[in-house]
Amino acid sequence: MTFKTDKKSNAPALAMTSMLDVIFLLLCFFVTVSVFSQWESEISIKLPNAKTAQEPERLPGEIIVNLTREGRIRVNGGDMTLTELKSRLAKIAKFYPGQPVIIRADREVKYESLVEVIDTCREADVWNFSLATEGDQ
Repeated sequence: MTFKTDKKSNAPALAMTSMLDVIFLLLCFFVTVSVFSQWESEISIKLPNAKTAQEPERLPGEIIVNLTREGRIRVNGGDMTLTELKSRLAKIAKFYPGQPVIIRADREVKYESLVEVIDTCREADVWNFSLATEGDQ
């Protein structure tokens, strides 16, 4: 007695659905990261010029404190007071000592406002801070 058998090829198949899921997740990740990296540069702050200014290497997790011409402090797109800034920096310094902070102060900001932000960093035990500048154009 002979049985009829279907001869199907046993060629290996590539599971495209899993690969498409991974590609979609990678795409979402890179789009999200690119949006977050542009937030701080969208604020209209005119940095002071410096002859020795150079494009810094961006460190992961660095905090950017923006100081507008009017003396407003902005971090992550939101306004803050000096007390709120001190509280946030103190929490970060507690868990991540040596956390880099970049202060982007407008070239027309009062010197007193800049010194207040620097003092706030020091009071929060943040000593790894720098001032952002632009190169001569």
